Amino acid sequence: MTDTQDLSTAGGSEDRSDRSDGTGRTGRTGRTGRLYGVGVGPGDPSLVTVRAAELIGKADVVAYHCARHGRSHARAIAERYLTGGQIEERLMYPVTVETTDHPGGYRGALDDFYQEASERLAAHLDAGRDVVVLAEGDPLFYGSYQHMHKRLAHRYPTEVVPGVTSISAAAARLGAPLVEAEEVLTIIPGTLPEEELTARLASTDSAVVMKLGRTFPAVRRALERTGRLDEARYVERATMDGERTGALAGIDPESVPYFSVAVLPSRVAALDSAGQPFGAPAGPDGEPDGPGEVVVVGTGPAGPLWLTPEARGALAGATDLVGYTTYLDRVPVRPGQLRHGSDNKVEGVRAEFALELARRGRRVAVVSSGDPGVFAMATAVLEAACEDPYRDVPVRVLPGMTAAHAAASRAGAPLGHDYAVISLSDRLKPWEVIARRLRAAAEADLVLALYNPGSKSRTTQVGSARDLLLEYRDPATPVVLARDVGGPTERVRTVRLGALDPAEVDMRTLLLIGSTQTRWVRRGGDEEVVWTPRRYPEE
Repeated sequence: MTDTQDLSTAGGSEDRSDRSDGTGRTGRTGRTGRLYGVGVGPGDPSLVTVRAAELIGKADVVAYHCARHGRSHARAIAERYLTGGQIEERLMYPVTVETTDHPGGYRGALDDFYQEASERLAAHLDAGRDVVVLAEGDPLFYGSYQHMHKRLAHRYPTEVVPGVTSISAAAARLGAPLVEAEEVLTIIPGTLPEEELTARLASTDSAVVMKLGRTFPAVRRALERTGRLDEARYVERATMDGERTGALAGIDPESVPYFSVAVLPSRVAALDSAGQPFGAPAGPDGEPDGPGEVVVVGTGPAGPLWLTPEARGALAGATDLVGYTTYLDRVPVRPGQLRHGSDNKVEGVRAEFALELARRGRRVAVVSSGDPGVFAMATAVLEAACEDPYRDVPVRVLPGMTAAHAAASRAGAPLGHDYAVISLSDRLKPWEVIARRLRAAAEADLVLALYNPGSKSRTTQVGSARDLLLEYRDPATPVVLARDVGGPTERVRTVRLGALDPAEVDMRTLLLIGSTQTRWVRRGGDEEVVWTPRRYPEE
């Protein structure tokens, strides 16, 4: 006969080390019991591991969590492995999703519950009884067992037996690989705020969203906002009775239970037998057909740490990447994607090439460093897109971290007040225009961020700009020289305007020139910071 105890109504366990408990088992005086966190898999009892089945059958105590209705999915899965002679500890949650009058709120009520539950299990362990805590899926993967583990594993001999996760079960039931090659799988709880869900889904290759139920509408909207709804699959009660799978877009939100997941499978695995890039609709001749798109993506000044989630998602979802070869090299190679690199001085040609690909149904990401709208590719693409035959091609621009802001962060806060951004390149505008704008900004006492200061063919602009600014600024004005910010050869230092040496400035350097209010201060040790006060003195 099974002795079942309910934590929600029973008091603490007495020491049973010296008495029969009615199960035919007695406590083992002088021996501390062992704690086992046992994963019983996603639902099908035949997916319980051999080790898990052995431990369930030999345990003195079998514990499991449940809601107020008293039913436990974990126990139902493990039932065939129970011998009928174990003590059963039913650990019933005082609350699940409803409100509570506990002084600590929902979290406080659960913390008290976990502490009481762990003390109840500790009483068995102290009495020498081995305790198996059942966990659906895997014990340390969003499992209730982990709360017992944190409170007991440092006090008692403990073993965790892994189980088949709902994620593995869902992929198996869909028959769809989750990740391949260098793809990244992201596991996301559906209880996150919708904006966070959207960001996470936008930035990953593959994903599984857990804990649907009431969160399903927000998860669906997040998938739609990231353009990934058509990829998403739905799995409900994988390997259990009532299992359901299908395209997530067609699922009725009112029908979604907690035991369901949303899956974005591997994009690499979605390559068809003809080798067409994923997601590219094919026409009768096998070539992509239907509406394409151009997304101009700002990758920041250097490297993946500067990418926004939205930009990362656009790069991952493109069939074709177009850009200056140096910038393309910063983007990871993905199977199925086509890469079209070119020289840095053919922006117009590159823009038309991208738009033409989109006209043929491709999803094209035009790669641009920094922010694509700041001296970069967005203007070139839009200029071409506003002419025939590209007027109907969808174009989006995704912002990126600007070189000016990245450089400013390394120096301190030199852009803390009004500032102007000017390119010193006279390749597309005459120097007279540049000089006039420099003079106007200097007269207005603006901090200056100077892009494209010099190159092998342009060697006079920095000196000319310095001499012009010295007509308005003190020679001691701080100037930040920021080269290759975020890159492997990054170097950021500050000099005085009067000492600025044009020979030390190249095309990869950005200059931040202070106003009359900008401060250059030494803080502790050798740290120097440059900052511009937010408050400007009254005239």
